[in-house]
Amino acid sequence: MAPVEDDWSDSEDELGSEVETAVLLGIPDGPIDTQSDLADAAVSRIGGTPAFLPAREPSLSSSQCANCAETMELLVQLWCPFEDSPMDRALYVWGCARSSCQKKDGSIRAWRGIRRNEAYAKKLEKKLAKKKQKEPISQSATSQQKTAKVNPFSLQNSAAASPFGLGTQIFGQSPPLPRDPSPPPPEESVEESDAESDSSEESLITALASTGLSSSPWISAPSYPPLYLSTTSEYVPPPPKAKLPPGVQIQDPLDDDEMKKSSKDGGWSLEGYENSLEIDSVFDRFTKRVGYEGEQCIRYELKGVPLPFSSDKLFDKLFPAPPAPPLPVTKPDFKVVPVQKRTYTPASVPRCPICNSPRVFECQLMPNLINVLRSASKDAGKETGGRRKKAGLESDEERRKAVEAALRASGSPEKRAMEWGTCMVFSCENDCCIGDAESGGGKCTESWREEVVLVQWDD
Repeated sequence: MAPVEDDWSDSEDELGSEVETAVLLGIPDGPIDTQSDLADAAVSRIGGTPAFLPAREPSLSSSQCANCAETMELLVQLWCPFEDSPMDRALYVWGCARSSCQKKDGSIRAWRGIRRNEAYAKKLEKKLAKKKQKEPISQSATSQQKTAKVNPFSLQNSAAASPFGLGTQIFGQSPPLPRDPSPPPPEESVEESDAESDSSEESLITALASTGLSSSPWISAPSYPPLYLSTTSEYVPPPPKAKLPPGVQIQDPLDDDEMKKSSKDGGWSLEGYENSLEIDSVFDRFTKRVGYEGEQCIRYELKGVPLPFSSDKLFDKLFPAPPAPPLPVTKPDFKVVPVQKRTYTPASVPRCPICNSPRVFECQLMPNLINVLRSASKDAGKETGGRRKKAGLESDEERRKAVEAALRASGSPEKRAMEWGTCMVFSCENDCCIGDAESGGGKCTESWREEVVLVQWDD
């Protein structure tokens, strides 16, 4: 992913077919009202309580704000296993809404939980072996790509499932195999794989059962009302063709080959931000890009490029200004200096302290998430009040308990409101389970690790 050109027009005669990018968008999709879904780690969500993958339940301190030390609410949980990995994987992001903690590091924290799925590991081993055997044959079948079947990890068959291989078909769907650029195996192999998938579905679903919270301190932690998180692909309008006087011809910079590079298969990876003195240009581009799907709460593009919110210090780190060419001082050497482009450079993101691998951009929380959480909380409060009145719960004792519950949920009577523009999550590019201390030196089967969150605040 890279930014969309600023000069796009909304005029009807300039708009063509929309271009699908490599970004998946997370959209709220109604309240979660079944306990089985709340307890399922493969069900992505906004708010609610976490459904953990590791058998050893993480400490409640994982969700503590680094500033006020209070337990924070879960903002999102994403089901996002890596492609060609035997590990189930989920990402958890907590946030503090205390006004005194805003604009401070540690008020938004992200963790990833992974657990080895033995049933899928066996299936994966067979598929990778078949893939290796068929590679010489499949090289000649490049032009005959076939749509891969979504594997049985999917517990919810979303109609908006992404048609392209991303390290994770997130939010309830795992990736088809294989994901790498080589073509899929011949048709007979695909059919065999489909049959195998169907027969092993029950065992895979069983393997995904999450740790229960019935006797856990997490069950009493503050939380927002839980909402489903569905997936949709991002579509943006293509750049308009320039309007030129009759008879004038230019070479179209976005010809067929270039359009292919700009599609979901390539993204706008070579496009950069202009190194302009107009400090609002980044924010203008952010709002324009987000405006194509205003309901988005999450942008997901593993190993992609984040969409910066504004021109701030974090923007300068991730998109450093290029060195300016020396300006000529003599008249004969006068020349026009083109505007320099800023490109994404993640060198400033700390490496994984466990395996020393680079951390890569995985997803970012969008401003609409704050609105969704606030709205869901208000609706839940009205519903609770209505039930209380219908049941005749108006005694002093009931009112006292209601006040205590409200104080526990907020942690303090202090004003609460999140003020960030976007929160970018950077994760270890590996599953990073090898060498875990809790594995005792043997084969690592699960892990719970904190990742890096970089926040651009809404000033």
